[in-house]
Amino acid sequence: MPYTAPINPEEAFRFLESNNPKIVAGCTDYFPGLQQGQIDEDLLDVTRINGMRGITHTETGWRIGGATTWTDVVRASLPPAFDALKLAAHEVGSLQIQNQGTVAGNICNASPAADGVPPLLALNAQVEVGSMTGRRIVALSDFIMGVRQIDLNPDEMVIAIHIPDISRAANSGFAKLGSRKHLVISIAMVGAVVEEHALREQVDDLLPVPQVVVGFIDQPVVVDFFAMQGGAEEFGEFALRELLGDRLEIGRADAEDVEHDTVPAGEDLGG
Repeated sequence: MPYTAPINPEEAFRFLESNNPKIVAGCTDYFPGLQQGQIDEDLLDVTRINGMRGITHTETGWRIGGATTWTDVVRASLPPAFDALKLAAHEVGSLQIQNQGTVAGNICNASPAADGVPPLLALNAQVEVGSMTGRRIVALSDFIMGVRQIDLNPDEMVIAIHIPDISRAANSGFAKLGSRKHLVISIAMVGAVVEEHALREQVDDLLPVPQVVVGFIDQPVVVDFFAMQGGAEEFGEFALRELLGDRLEIGRADAEDVEHDTVPAGEDLGG
């Protein structure tokens, strides 16, 4: 059972091409899914690859590296439109899971209960995929093809998640329904990105708003209020205010309050 933790993408691509390994990062889904004593496949640990961890602003938007953890998301200085993603980060299991689990792992697992997917879809996220033959960009809405099904070939891995630039006037919110308040698998969840005056008109070309995504037992669904017939704008405004409301202000405070027990910034979380 070969195990490798390369430091550059090219080495990882070669291992993928020759060994057909299981790609792992935080292993928060991988290890719980194993039977006792069952470790019989090659493993590619991507947490040490240069450029795979961290959140940066680029010329076209935001880049979330493929090994970026949920704790990294919570700690990052991001526009208000990312508050929904930060709120979702707080909902991903326990603090230990948030320290280990990665955003890319959440989308690659393609669980219908993945808390990170609705906020990312509402942000029009794109997935950067790489292999020995090159790299390609695919919309997250196309990358997740169904329950546990993703658009990723055996010789490919997720390099990063890209978020197009969005107006700093946009706000966001996230809510989930579960059988209890904490440490619960979602029954349903909603992520929304909205700019208040954009409820009535398009104000820029950065991101069509409002963006509302509902996730539940099958696949996340993007709700296009402007495409609805009969009172769409009124219904959309009502629904968004019901979703966001006071939760938006509370959520923004929660997103900024990250003084919980986490590993020191920059500490390696491999394995």
